[in-house]
Amino acid sequence: MGKGYSLQVTQLLRDWSRGDQEALESLIPLVHNELHRLAHRFLRHERIDHTLQTTALVNEAYLRLIESDKVNWQSRAHFFAIMANLMRRILIDFARARDYRKREGKLIRQELLEECAMTLQPDVDFLLLDESLRRLAGFAPREARVVELRFFGGLSAKEIAEVLKVTSRTVRRDWTAAKAWLEREMKQAEEG
Repeated sequence: MGKGYSLQVTQLLRDWSRGDQEALESLIPLVHNELHRLAHRFLRHERIDHTLQTTALVNEAYLRLIESDKVNWQSRAHFFAIMANLMRRILIDFARARDYRKREGKLIRQELLEECAMTLQPDVDFLLLDESLRRLAGFAPREARVVELRFFGGLSAKEIAEVLKVTSRTVRRDWTAAKAWLEREMKQAEEG
């Protein structure tokens, strides 16, 4: 997807922000496949018996987005960052409702890999990850946001820099620090 696609999505988002419902109707088919891939990426880390399906996750994210207050869209990257956050919230709400924290077995240590953001084992504990990100956000909010955008949103360093209005170098530095901190947190959870 090239620059023309990004510009088209950004323009439709801005038009929708100004109340143009036809822009939303044009936007959804444009971004649907990308959102479906994003949802699939989230769900491939869930338990095998997880009942929430990819299409249901995308649809729930659409509903929450439409029901939310108007957003002043910056770009395509901003849109996908918000959608990733919505999907994360949906999965966390779902996990809380199912109380997955009490399942048998101990947590699998999560490895954070530079090249592909985070590669998680199939039984990722979204509640533990969310708690860890919340703690990180308490003292390093931008670093937590970088993790969220990179892992959950699948955004590149350049796209994250655009959303956060910092340099790509700052994003890479924040990622390195956040990755090290989260690796320690996950290891302690595994040992605890």
